[in-house]
Amino acid sequence: MRVIIVLLTFLAACGAKNPEPCTSPALLSGQLTLSTQNEQLWAFARYMYDALGQRIRLQEMGFYQNKSFTYDALLLYREGVMYEINQQDVTCKKRALRADFHPMAVPRNASLMGQAVLGSSSGPGQGVLVDTWTGQLPDNARYLITVTEFGCIPISTSYKTKPFGWIVTSFFNNVIGISDPNQLNPPAFCQDALHEEPVDFFSLFHMK
Repeated sequence: MRVIIVLLTFLAACGAKNPEPCTSPALLSGQLTLSTQNEQLWAFARYMYDALGQRIRLQEMGFYQNKSFTYDALLLYREGVMYEINQQDVTCKKRALRADFHPMAVPRNASLMGQAVLGSSSGPGQGVLVDTWTGQLPDNARYLITVTEFGCIPISTSYKTKPFGWIVTSFFNNVIGISDPNQLNPPAFCQDALHEEPVDFFSLFHMK
């Protein structure tokens, strides 16, 4: 079984006195967890995001239908290619990527639900101010986004789907920048990888 966890989009926001939707930093890395309402899927992933080169790397582990999995995917949107990388076996699969790159940003038509402090507002450094946004995607799916007021850094996203119910993603250990940019290039052993069936990333998951 292969489980590919793919985010339709990373969503973040920034603001001032009157928060407005905006775009997050062009280079981000960090970690995230993802879980579904129907409890079929739970995953932990390390991510690297490069809006300048339109590249995303996801290194995942988790459980789907009570079975464990690991997965390493490199998405190159400009080339329209996704690599499935297996460092242990030194193997690589190449697939056509059927999706446009979407920068990490709150949709411009999102509605602000309100602001809150995560942690405590009792003293300096004890909390962080966040904004929560809501709206509908083009497929009429509802979403909720919580992001830092300053910096456009994602905290959590919730997205409603028919097969899983609400899918909740929580971000943490976010860092502006990428410590090893080479991780966003295909390994040398991927050069001779053959094209396999394409991947449609307008759905969150592709499972076999």
